[in-house]
Amino acid sequence: MAHHSTPNDIPVRYVSRGATGTTVLRLMVLIGVVSFFATLWQNPALAWKSYVVNWSYFASIAMGGVMVAVVTWIVKAKWNWPVRRIHQSFAAYLPIAFVLFIPMLLSLREDYFPWIEMMEHDYIVQKKAAWLNIPFLVSRNVVGLLALFGMACGFVYLALRPDLGKIGQARTAEERADKGRRWWRERFTRGWVGQAWEEDQSYHRMTRMAPLLVIIYAAVMTMLVFDWAMSLEPHWFSTLFGGWYFMGALWGGFAATAVIAVWLKRREPIFADHVRKSTLWDLGKMTFALAVFWTYLFFSQYIVIWYGKLQWEQAWINTRVAEPWGAFSAAVIVLCFAIPFAGLLGARPKKTGVILQTFALVVLTGQWLWHYMLIFPSLHHEGDPAFSVATPLIGLMFLGLFLMAIRWFLGTFPAVQVWQPQVDPEPLEAEG
Repeated sequence: MAHHSTPNDIPVRYVSRGATGTTVLRLMVLIGVVSFFATLWQNPALAWKSYVVNWSYFASIAMGGVMVAVVTWIVKAKWNWPVRRIHQSFAAYLPIAFVLFIPMLLSLREDYFPWIEMMEHDYIVQKKAAWLNIPFLVSRNVVGLLALFGMACGFVYLALRPDLGKIGQARTAEERADKGRRWWRERFTRGWVGQAWEEDQSYHRMTRMAPLLVIIYAAVMTMLVFDWAMSLEPHWFSTLFGGWYFMGALWGGFAATAVIAVWLKRREPIFADHVRKSTLWDLGKMTFALAVFWTYLFFSQYIVIWYGKLQWEQAWINTRVAEPWGAFSAAVIVLCFAIPFAGLLGARPKKTGVILQTFALVVLTGQWLWHYMLIFPSLHHEGDPAFSVATPLIGLMFLGLFLMAIRWFLGTFPAVQVWQPQVDPEPLEAEG
């Protein structure tokens, strides 16, 4: 990574929230909600498949963004200090994602999970009954998401607490005037001991929490994709499927950070000052590298299936290369690998904001189509359309809520992290 120097004094700034942006985001949510209920009225199966695709996509991007903050904290990375708060802002969507997950558990039964009806007469599915049953599926999903999302939000809370305590001590007129920021600051700084001690405690707690969070992330994300995608073809399985999914989510976190960082760099002075070409270069390198790694994980699954030539191993792949899905599968490879690989191969595209943002958007588009292809081909019935405009329209609800959460976070908490641990400090004693 490029050499980065962290300023000793970082000003407290917030992302502005204009009325136009609020109106646009609310309109997106409204269109998505209306599209969902209209589709639910006409075609419930399509509505719920579209709901799951969009939930999976935005929840994985949000969780992947937080994990970018976690893994860069583990390796003590300095290159991402100007965009560290952008990584953390993705956590604001996680409580929303959990609430949006509840309808999936309450409403999806035989029309989504084929193994429910197969359990009575299919020997292979019966052998998997210990895992494939609704009570265990509901309980493990709820517990797993509560653990993962709760720890992710806890990690971000520890990163925010020293900044909010420092702001509370300053007591500027702007801070006193904004009731929303003051409300969150008062709750996030309860039991405040002292600036140096709080920074030290946050640092060491985050350092201890981060490796455990990585393990829980891998386990829970694997469970989710096994339950909501791989089990839709219950005779087929892949031990690499979970890793492919959660590494794709991490990749999406880097790509989404790049898109937001470039957008804020053009509009917010503090990002224009601190997000420089070296920062974009490093974001571009990670986006490029994970495009290669994601494709490698797919190829590692495919090559074993190809040379094994066992019919039950080939089923998942065969479905997605046959009509009407072959063109969609090719589009996923082009959008997720060919275009970002060719476009981000040199140094200049990574350092040029508009080019990096364009290719990062291509990656995010390809990832949405990838999530679509994880689910829709497995549930396709003869006569069903391969693609419906209802699916992306329902996605507008999730996109609007996702962007509203990030916008709220960066407008409520300092948009650039103020406290920046320079070295690995020794534990301090509490003051007093």
